[in-house]
Amino acid sequence: MPNPKSRLVYAFVPIVLLLWLAAGSAQNPRDAFSPGEALTYDVTWTIFRAGVVTSTLRETKEGNHDTFEVTATAQSQGFVPLLFDVNDVFRAVSSPQTLCSEGITKKVNEGHRHKDTKIAFDYARNKAVLDERDMNQPQGQPKHAESDISPCVEDVVTAFYYLRRQKLEIGHTIELPVNDGSKTQRVVVDVQAREKVQTPMGTFDAFRVEPKVFNGLLKRKGRMLIWFSADERQLPLRVKAMIAVGSITGTLRSVTYPKQEASPAHH
Repeated sequence: MPNPKSRLVYAFVPIVLLLWLAAGSAQNPRDAFSPGEALTYDVTWTIFRAGVVTSTLRETKEGNHDTFEVTATAQSQGFVPLLFDVNDVFRAVSSPQTLCSEGITKKVNEGHRHKDTKIAFDYARNKAVLDERDMNQPQGQPKHAESDISPCVEDVVTAFYYLRRQKLEIGHTIELPVNDGSKTQRVVVDVQAREKVQTPMGTFDAFRVEPKVFNGLLKRKGRMLIWFSADERQLPLRVKAMIAVGSITGTLRSVTYPKQEASPAHH
């Protein structure tokens, strides 16, 4: 029988997943996002306040080419840190044109779990290169592994950017290859319905989609739903993961843009 702390470990996995899915982009010349966009989410675990997730996009350079970099953070709040503390930072780099991921670094601090992970995508060799260190054993041998990839893959953060770039239509299915350092998984996303979603920013008309990430990308049972605003920005308004220990929900609290651009009007 798992103890309360181990249950909290499983409960906080979707918070990390919110990081993976806290961004997006569109399939035509006008983009659903622009560098400088910052998203802030309030996270609840069943009825309890559990934490805050932020995701910020900026334009950077890697060598001699331009890139997009997303920095996503997750921090536990409320009573939860008394039982299980979370302080994670992910940084993902991708091509602005194609959103093919170039790599991701993850600093994971969850309870007694402390890991630094780097995944680089070597498209010249069609390989994902994983290097991971357990910070509880700094003198230990780092884990190193390589796996095959297709000519373009998403990491767990840029996958959401990719989704925001797609045209969402009820009944349609979107597939995307996602690699998290091992076997590449083809994630299927079903566009299921159009619904109203209430947020601290107002009430939005939204598309509800379901990415099939459990029993595949995530090796446990569960279900995830995401609501994107039905406008040109396709903002990820809410992410809800339903697992054995309850539901984890991230709701968009605020959006900020470069040069204090006005927030989008709600519907």
